[in-house]
Amino acid sequence: MKHRRHKRWLVVLTASITMSLSLMAAADSNRVYVPMGMADSVGVIDLASRQVTSSMTGTVNTHGSALTPDGQYLVVGSLTVHKSEVPVSRPEGITEDEHAAHHGGGTAAVSEESNTGLLYVVDTATNAIARKLEVPGPVHHVLVTSDGRYAVSTHPMGGGISIVDLDTGTLVKSVATGPAPNFIVETGDGQSLLVSNSGNGTISEVDIEHWFVKRNLRVGGGPEHMVLAPNNERLYVNNGASGQVLVVELSSGAVAATYEVGDEPHGVDLSDDGQILYATSKGSNRIVRIELASGARHSVTLAPAPYHLAVSPHNGQLLVTSRSESKLWVLDPESLDIIDEIPLKGIGHQISLESH
Repeated sequence: MKHRRHKRWLVVLTASITMSLSLMAAADSNRVYVPMGMADSVGVIDLASRQVTSSMTGTVNTHGSALTPDGQYLVVGSLTVHKSEVPVSRPEGITEDEHAAHHGGGTAAVSEESNTGLLYVVDTATNAIARKLEVPGPVHHVLVTSDGRYAVSTHPMGGGISIVDLDTGTLVKSVATGPAPNFIVETGDGQSLLVSNSGNGTISEVDIEHWFVKRNLRVGGGPEHMVLAPNNERLYVNNGASGQVLVVELSSGAVAATYEVGDEPHGVDLSDDGQILYATSKGSNRIVRIELASGARHSVTLAPAPYHLAVSPHNGQLLVTSRSESKLWVLDPESLDIIDEIPLKGIGHQISLESH
């Protein structure tokens, strides 16, 4: 009898622990990570309570961020030049001349040490920096490939992207894409990256298996932030020069449509089903909501300077940082009304959200 009671007690205890762990995991999957730029930290926000619960410290001027697919690590990039004590090695497939040019070689060269960048790989369970990885130049935005193997960074000073193997921590390759590369997205099949080059109005499609540019799409203006439709047929690109979001048909490479946003457009994202487009305008202090099927448009004033934008995968709410003030707005996805304002310790940049 005692044995049976003891066994039942163990079953109940095990079930209780399992449920508790499940609830903890669910709670942990509701976090948002926001690099704070010159505040030299990354804020960790709990979306359920809409509070900054902790900070990742020890970083320098982090702007770009991306989570590994399992959520165990956040990769953040520093937009400040890093003075390396170890020269950056020449990646495979890059000639000495190309390597020197990429690092400012030539008559107007800066030293290789003065043109090194840094990625921080941060453990999301402890907020501790697990590794620091040197890359060829200050980092703007970051992407981790869907297989979790590579961290890809845009380097506005270097005219291209770098690829780091997260397993080994080594620089695999640097790929020249165009002047002032800005943002990166990955196609749903995991075969290509799309890189916006704001300096010459192009989008470069980069082959992931062999790391080369297989085509350049001429879109004009100053393409910056991008989001890819769930069906991978259309790419939505904000154009800093025209104040529009461009709709690029990937099959043809042509601009199929444009949507007016306002001066200095910046953030852009889609609803989870891909039917609603959202975009911010820093210069016009606006956020815009566009129903893609009907073209119906709704916009509201959001001031000052709405900046980076992300749609929560949990409830569709919009997360928007300000370029002028240390805060993040939480907006209703239908009305665009402000639900909450979350104080930050710095200006919030590329937002990373844990998935379901």
